[in-house]
Amino acid sequence: MDALQLTLVIALGAVFIGMGIAHFFPGPGRGMAAMIPPFFRRKGWPSAKWLVRFTGLCEIAGGIGLLVPQLRLAASIALIVFLIAVFPANAYAARNPERFGKAAIPFWPRLAGQVVLIALIVLVNF
Repeated sequence: MDALQLTLVIALGAVFIGMGIAHFFPGPGRGMAAMIPPFFRRKGWPSAKWLVRFTGLCEIAGGIGLLVPQLRLAASIALIVFLIAVFPANAYAARNPERFGKAAIPFWPRLAGQVVLIALIVLVNF
């Protein structure tokens, strides 16, 4: 692994760990819970608060996994699946900017950001 790739792995790990930790702070956590689309807010499904905490744990675990060479590939696959799975919440926020303010990144830039993150995750494995 060259210096650029190592720097990228550390940066991605830090980003995912940091974002995962943010899920457990009251303000960001409430905002993220509100971003969960109505489709996922059904009786018998996990609560929005639970989903936010679960996704936070996923991000933390994925970020740590990126930093451990033996876990990097599995963590990369899990994070790619994760980024795809949480995109509906980001798209929902993008469609409701009056409700979510700065968290409502417009759809196309958000989609581009997700694609770039996925590409960077793939890149750290080669």
